Amino acid sequence: MRRVVYDGERLGLRDITEADVPALHAVYGDAAATQHMPFAPRSLAEVAGLVAQAVEAAAAEPRLLYVLAVIDMARRDVIGVARLRIEADHPHSAEIGFGLHPDQWGRGVGTDLVRLLLSFGFKQLGLHRLWGARSPANLPAQLAMLTAGMVEEGRIRHHVHTPNGWRDSIVHSALQDEWTER
Repeated sequence: MRRVVYDGERLGLRDITEADVPALHAVYGDAAATQHMPFAPRSLAEVAGLVAQAVEAAAAEPRLLYVLAVIDMARRDVIGVARLRIEADHPHSAEIGFGLHPDQWGRGVGTDLVRLLLSFGFKQLGLHRLWGARSPANLPAQLAMLTAGMVEEGRIRHHVHTPNGWRDSIVHSALQDEWTER
């Protein structure tokens, strides 16, 4: 298994480890950070279980799931989590997702993270299409994806079941042949 370490100027990505559970719980266990996610805040034990599943998925051949710690390069702290899931039936395409600790919001970190995920998917993994789905109410995610060069494709009605009922998703995508690293 080849470990992922992919650094940008401001942020870095690396495979998550068991040592990251407390930092990831600060995201997954926070009500504000999970308000647009399809689940309620997670317990520390639930986050530990997710990390164990991600470590197992990292060893799979072929590797279809990347769950990565988002690193602040200046402080070397884990400030969030990023996910890239390659579609088994369409191995040229992958879905991205991310969550950041609320103290990172409003500083362009989300845009930098989307740019880094696009670069990782296109340059390192050789993918053709990357896409992500967001809550219609998640305007910061919309801004991050659009500013990073993704295109809004449309709405999937009642796409995700959340603790508050069914929710639509807005899909954004980027194509390798249209994407330019900024």
